[in-house]
Amino acid sequence: MRIFQYLWLGILALFTLASCDRNTVFKSHEEIKDAQWYASHKPVFKVEIQDTTVRYNAYYLLRTAIQYPYYNLYLTRKITDPDSKVLAYDLVELKVSDETTGKPYGKGLGDLFDQKIPFLKNYEFKRSGTYTFEIEQSMRQDPLPFVMSIGIAIEKVQP
Repeated sequence: MRIFQYLWLGILALFTLASCDRNTVFKSHEEIKDAQWYASHKPVFKVEIQDTTVRYNAYYLLRTAIQYPYYNLYLTRKITDPDSKVLAYDLVELKVSDETTGKPYGKGLGDLFDQKIPFLKNYEFKRSGTYTFEIEQSMRQDPLPFVMSIGIAIEKVQP
């Protein structure tokens, strides 16, 4: 029986490595403790940008349980440049499921659903250095239940 566990882990590792993308500059997510996202918990992601000659796409990485009670999720995002100058401070709405049917968007496995939602397209970072992305949930319910993790991915745009 143990041999099957090792075989399964090996296959999973192989798929994980095969799915790595050379254009990905940064990819990270933060688990939400007990799947209860408090408004006071603001995950921060520090992204090192070295190449300013290319454009980038940025994505939210969201994992929710099927029990998530809303069809949307309001986030406040703050982006600061290497000099700590605020580049963006926005309230944004993410669609988590179909408003009419309730069917969750994204890829599901069991009762968990993962979404990769674009928020910057063809973006040009003006300077090299460390950019900071801060994300906060801005829903009326606090804590917000059934949010498993939130993160971001930054990818170079393919020419």
